[in-house]
Amino acid sequence: MTNNNELAENRTNWAEDRTILANERTFAGWMRTGMASVAVAVGLRAVFGEFEPTWAAKAVASIFIITAVYIFWAAQSSACQTLSRLNENEAYAQPLKRIRSLALVFSFGALSVGAILWAL
Repeated sequence: MTNNNELAENRTNWAEDRTILANERTFAGWMRTGMASVAVAVGLRAVFGEFEPTWAAKAVASIFIITAVYIFWAAQSSACQTLSRLNENEAYAQPLKRIRSLALVFSFGALSVGAILWAL
């Protein structure tokens, strides 16, 4: 019976490791979605060009920049909450500090793009 319990525990541990890896893939997917939102904001500048009034096009682009920042922070919050509930067995999870750092850098980049769009 001990062998069966050991096999069951191994399967549970592997499932937990797969969940850790799936969580990281989900985080990466949300970060890509946020970057796509930034790309839409930049694309609006190209599409609207010299649209008058300029503030209207910039305001619409800003909505996508703000959405991107929200996505970055929602992704890191969700990823960190999930990782805090799981135990690493054989897989090595990204440190929480790295996930937060990525969200911070991506947010700073998105806000910088927004500032540049308003300066143009």
